Amino acid sequence: MIRFGIIGTNWITDRLIDAARQVDDFALTAVYSRTEEQGKAFQEKHEIPHLYTNLQAFVASTEFDAVYIASPNSLHAEQAILCMNHGKHVLCEKPIASNARELKAMIDAAHRNNVLLMEALKSTLQPNFKSIQDNLHKIGPVRRYFASFCQYSSRYDSYKQGIILNAFNPELSNGSMMDLGIYCIYPMVALFGKPEYVKASGVMLESGVDGEGSILAKYKNMDAVMMHSKITNSYLPSEIQGENGSIIISKISQLTDIEIRYHDGTVEDISLPQVSNTMYYEVQHFIELIQKGELESATNSFANSMIVMEVMDEARRQLGLVYPADLR
Repeated sequence: MIRFGIIGTNWITDRLIDAARQVDDFALTAVYSRTEEQGKAFQEKHEIPHLYTNLQAFVASTEFDAVYIASPNSLHAEQAILCMNHGKHVLCEKPIASNARELKAMIDAAHRNNVLLMEALKSTLQPNFKSIQDNLHKIGPVRRYFASFCQYSSRYDSYKQGIILNAFNPELSNGSMMDLGIYCIYPMVALFGKPEYVKASGVMLESGVDGEGSILAKYKNMDAVMMHSKITNSYLPSEIQGENGSIIISKISQLTDIEIRYHDGTVEDISLPQVSNTMYYEVQHFIELIQKGELESATNSFANSMIVMEVMDEARRQLGLVYPADLR
């Protein structure tokens, strides 16, 4: 049984807990909240034995072995390093850090403390991602990867009324690419490795974050096109185009309904059964790694997370998107 502590009391944590309680050997024993009132409500809602409102007391606790961090992006590195320095394994919500410099410090802390650190990017750990990997050879030489995740944010209505919520706050290292674009970038890196270069464009909002954007990544014999947005919707599927056919992905963040469409008109469904709350797979994988004594995921690896962060750092540089975390 792996005992978990939680940092973050928001909707994504609710989803994680719902998924994790379907995983064998998961136990939720502690939660940290900055406020007693919010923490108490979350504790009662999920029947969590221990509540902490002091971060130092939380990380020093002997009530849990691993921690899931779902605080604002700008706090990920500081909190993860603090937890790892106290011997805790860390599953950190995506994006794992604000920039590559922070991620390097996190990886150093993981090595130094002999603990597991993993980015909680769910899609690459789902059965259907493995199905894509296993069937990729069928479409012949890959020439283009196209991924789109454009989802109008309910918080954008408030933004247009002058209320800047977390999703559009640069102080928290937020914005479209960090929130949604990463779902397009990470599978690309996991499948094809580091691109030779990237070109980025986008729409910057007055708050100082990107509302939407596009990224072109160049590989030796193929290119990748990625679109992300929090201020518009898109209903396009994503696809991997090969010389013999294309893999069609209905939704890049969920990896449901995967099929190959061949040039002769035949269609092959390569979808595999998946649980409805797909965060299940990241928790299952993380727990299995701890139980095996492994300190790094082969899929959501340090190398992959670092390449993804470097791609986003370069894309932000081209956009002129700077976070306070970049200046620390």
